[in-house]
Amino acid sequence: MVLTQQCTQVIKTPSNYAFIDGTNLHLTVLNLGWKLDFSRFRVYLKDKYHVTRAYYFLGYVTNQNDLYTALQSYGYLLVFKPTLRLPDGRIKGNCDAELVLQAMIDLNNYDKAVIVTSDGDFGCLVKHLLKIGKLDRVLAPCLAGSSILLRNAAGAYIDFLDNLKPKLEYKRKSTP
Repeated sequence: MVLTQQCTQVIKTPSNYAFIDGTNLHLTVLNLGWKLDFSRFRVYLKDKYHVTRAYYFLGYVTNQNDLYTALQSYGYLLVFKPTLRLPDGRIKGNCDAELVLQAMIDLNNYDKAVIVTSDGDFGCLVKHLLKIGKLDRVLAPCLAGSSILLRNAAGAYIDFLDNLKPKLEYKRKSTP
């Protein structure tokens, strides 16, 4: 009697985290003339980049609770920053420091990071994550609106969401 030993190889699926500059993403896509389907985007992050945790950084505005509830139901973890009303009436809630800090706090909890922004202020974070082998990808809303500093830092590790408009654009469901 001959016994054979079967080898099975266990392939670990990466556990990547996304760090999303929410205001930058939302406003840039709107300026391009389309609306991002945040539910489909969360699925895309999970399927394409193995994102198990997606932080969404944004300024807190009191009348946006429906949006916050929807984003949470899609699987985003919201990180709020208090906002300021500028003299011209615009609302400002810059979350850059919070995003960088969270990426560093969680550094040992994820395999790789996906940074979603077009803001050059994140160039230093991108460079550092690349240097230590922790960057999967930078996703910028579009080439034209993305900072050259960010593009230089990311090099070949940057993709642009406007190329995915047919897949990620919000389409209102028609009613019969």
